[in-house]
Amino acid sequence: MLRRVIAFASRTLTHARAELGQTTAEYALVILGAAAVATLLITWATRSHAVGKLFDEVIGKVLR
Repeated sequence: MLRRVIAFASRTLTHARAELGQTTAEYALVILGAAAVATLLITWATRSHAVGKLFDEVIGKVLR
């Protein structure tokens, strides 16, 4: 009986650790994806001067 309990506990802990590792990996992939999108957006905004144009328009409307 004790062996069965120990075996069950061992399987349960192994499964829980695997799920924890999978969750951590999923969070890491989501963060990497968000960083990649942010990098592309910043690169586009810098090269197209979109941020400067937007800032000029907003300030221009505020000052009128």
